[in-house]
Amino acid sequence: MAGGSFGPTGVAKERAEQYQGKVTSYVIIACLVAAIGGSIFGYDIGVSGGVTSMDEFLEKFFHTVYEKKKHAHESNYCKYDNQGLAAFTSSLYLAGLVSTLVASPVTRNYGRRASIVCGGISFLIGSALNAGAVNLAMLLAGRIMLGVGIGFGNQAVPLYLSEVAPTHLRGGLNMMFQLATTIGIFTANMVNYGTQQLKPWGWRLSLGLAAFPALLMTLGGYFLPETPNSLVERGLTERGRRVLVKLRGTENVNAELQDMVDASELANSIKHPFRNILQKRHRPQLVMAICMPMFQILTGINSILFYAPVLFQTMGFGGNASLYSSALTGAVLVLSTFISIGLVDRLGRRALLITGGIQMIICQVIVAVILGVKFGDNQELSKGYSVIVVVFICLFVIAFGWSWGPLGWTIPSEIFPLEIRSAGQSITVAVNLLFTFIIAQAFLGLLCAFKFGIFLFFAGWVTVMTIFVYFLLPETKGVPIEEMTLLWSKHWFWKKVLPATNLEDESQNESNNSV
Repeated sequence: MAGGSFGPTGVAKERAEQYQGKVTSYVIIACLVAAIGGSIFGYDIGVSGGVTSMDEFLEKFFHTVYEKKKHAHESNYCKYDNQGLAAFTSSLYLAGLVSTLVASPVTRNYGRRASIVCGGISFLIGSALNAGAVNLAMLLAGRIMLGVGIGFGNQAVPLYLSEVAPTHLRGGLNMMFQLATTIGIFTANMVNYGTQQLKPWGWRLSLGLAAFPALLMTLGGYFLPETPNSLVERGLTERGRRVLVKLRGTENVNAELQDMVDASELANSIKHPFRNILQKRHRPQLVMAICMPMFQILTGINSILFYAPVLFQTMGFGGNASLYSSALTGAVLVLSTFISIGLVDRLGRRALLITGGIQMIICQVIVAVILGVKFGDNQELSKGYSVIVVVFICLFVIAFGWSWGPLGWTIPSEIFPLEIRSAGQSITVAVNLLFTFIIAQAFLGLLCAFKFGIFLFFAGWVTVMTIFVYFLLPETKGVPIEEMTLLWSKHWFWKKVLPATNLEDESQNESNNSV
C-alpha cells in the first residue's frame, strides 16, 4: 500500500484540488463513440412496441392477439393481453440479465473495450436473426442475442464514460449514454412510423435496422482507447498515463494517476469482488446499485416506451395516430435529456431527481383521473381528452428525461471504488434488466387488471423513490470518482451504517490532509 494513502475502501486521500486538465476533442470523440451502445439499447426498447402493433407481424407470429384485436367487444384494456407477445418483448431483458453477470469478469480482466466489442457482435447477430425470422423460435433467438448485447454494452459503456470524463463534467458526459438511448428510442419510433406502410415486410426492416448502430458500436469499440483506470488496474500503468495525458490535454496528471494506482493496488488484492461488495463497508453502494435501477424502471417509463403504440391504440387512437403519438414522446425524451446534460453538473443530482419525481407524480395522477372518468370498455376518448392525455404523458416523459432516465445510470456508475466497480455495475445492470423483464412481462396483464389504475400504481412508486432520494442519496456532483468513498462517511444516515474502522480512517486522513 502506497504510503497509507487509502483506507479500507477505495482512495481515502483527497487530491481532487490537484486534478488538472480540460475537455479535449479526444474525450468528446471517445464519449460519442462509446455512447452508441446506448442507441442500440434505446432502439430495441422503441422498436418492440411499434412492431407489436403492426397487423402483419401479429398475424404471422401471434395470431391469437391478431384475432382478439379485431373484435370490438373486447375490453379496451385487455385486447393485447398475451404472455407470448409479452415474452417477445421481455426475453431480451432476461437474456441481458444473465449475460451481464458474465460480462463483469470480462470487463474487469480484459478491459471496457472488450465488453463493448462483444456487445456489438451480439447485437449484429440478433438483428440479423430478427430480420430474417420465419418462426417464433427464430424470432426469440434473435431477441436473446440482442439481450446478450445489452448485457455486455450496459455493463461496459457507463463505466467507460465515467472513467474517461473529467471530474467536473462527469455527470454531463456520462449522460451521453442516456442521450444515445433516447435518440435510439426516437429513431425506432420514426422507423416504425415509416415501415408500417411497407406491407407485409415493414416489420422486418424495423427489426433489421438495429444492425447499423451495432456495426458502429463494434468498430468503435475496436478503435477506442482503453480507459486509464482499466489499464492501471491491469498493471499497464505507463500506458494508462499516456492515455490520461491525451484525455486531459496536459502532462500534469500525477494526482489523478496516483489515485488510480492507489485504487488499483487495492482492486488487485480483491479476488472475489462479488463477495467483497456484500461486506458492510460497501453497504451504501450496494443499496444504491439495487435501488437506483429498480426505481428507474418502477417510474413506469419503460411501459410507456415499449408499449406506447399499443397503449395509445388502447386509448382509441388509430394505428397511424398511435405511432405518431409514440414518436412524439420519443422526441420529447431526447430534448429533455439535453436539459439534464446542461444542468446536472450545475444543480446536482439530487435536485433533478426530486423535482423530476414530483412532476412525474402529478402527471400520472392526472392521466389516471382522465382515463378513470372518461374512458372505459368499448369507449374511445374524445379528441380533446386524447390531446390532454398525450400532453401529460409528454410532461411525464420530460420529467423522466431530466431525472431518473440519465441519473439512474450515472449515479451507480460513479459511486463504486475500483475494486468492486465492475461487480457493482453488473448488479446495477442486472437489477435494471430484471425489473425491465418483470414489468415488460407483466405490463399487459397489469393494464388489463388495473385499467387506469396502472398510472396510480407507478405514481405510488415514484413517491417512494422521491422520498428515498431526499433522505438517503448524498450529492455526488464534483466528487472525483476515485474519492467517492469519502462521501458516505459524511452522510447523516450512512455514517451510522458503516463499520467504525471506515470512519476512523476517514477522520485520520482528514487530519493528515490539514497538517
